[in-house]
Amino acid sequence: MVNFHARAGAVDRPIPAGIRTIGVADLKSALADGVNDFIAMPSHVVFLSLIYPVVGLLLARMTFGGDLIHLLFPLTAGFAFIGPFAATGLYEMSRRRELGLDVSWKHAFAVLQSPSLRAITVLALLLIGIFLCWLVAAHQLYHFVGIGPPKSPAHFIVDVLTTSPGHKLIFIGGAIGVLFGAIVTIISVVSFPMLLDRPVGALEAVATSVRAVIANPVTMALWGLAVAVALTIGSLPFFVGLAVVMPVLGHATWHLYRRIVEP
Repeated sequence: MVNFHARAGAVDRPIPAGIRTIGVADLKSALADGVNDFIAMPSHVVFLSLIYPVVGLLLARMTFGGDLIHLLFPLTAGFAFIGPFAATGLYEMSRRRELGLDVSWKHAFAVLQSPSLRAITVLALLLIGIFLCWLVAAHQLYHFVGIGPPKSPAHFIVDVLTTSPGHKLIFIGGAIGVLFGAIVTIISVVSFPMLLDRPVGALEAVATSVRAVIANPVTMALWGLAVAVALTIGSLPFFVGLAVVMPVLGHATWHLYRRIVEP
């Protein structure tokens, strides 16, 4: 059953996709194309992406309303881990615009009719699993470094920034976050767009993504860093910036896929 889902939508004997070597100029070009798509489809994209700041605010409310204040940053950072799947509808919109087809907000949900839906679901569950593992790791690390239960958000911030356990939390937590982010980038940087574009399964899409990173390690590292910085900026203030950052990154990822994987 797992093998069936992993290969759903794939041809019997897929030919490995060719991988190009790209540079910083390609990253800038992909981002510029992402901005152009956002400008060309603002009403559709904003309508869809409003869910991100709303969800972010709900997560923040849940965190500050209980004893889980220490998970606010991990929850925010988690957008980067589930973002490749959450932006699938945006990839579809960019794909349609690239082909000169009609584009409206409803086409973002055309993913639900994709022959690769099962494979997309498999990869989505994988990213959700990574996201949950990240939250567990962050929670355990918080208790491991020895920071006491926060009395308030302000008290928590002071503890993190001014105490030795807080500095350990920043350093070790950052290192763990980079590790999780690298894993997500390696398996998903081109896999979701590829599933929309070609009759391949999840295994083939992930294998292509891995080969893309191996062929472009420095460029992909810079892309991952750019995504992390953009999401951090978009989360301020109160996650509202995600309504712009998420769609731009989503569209840009589609164009990055076009530059890396040969047609």
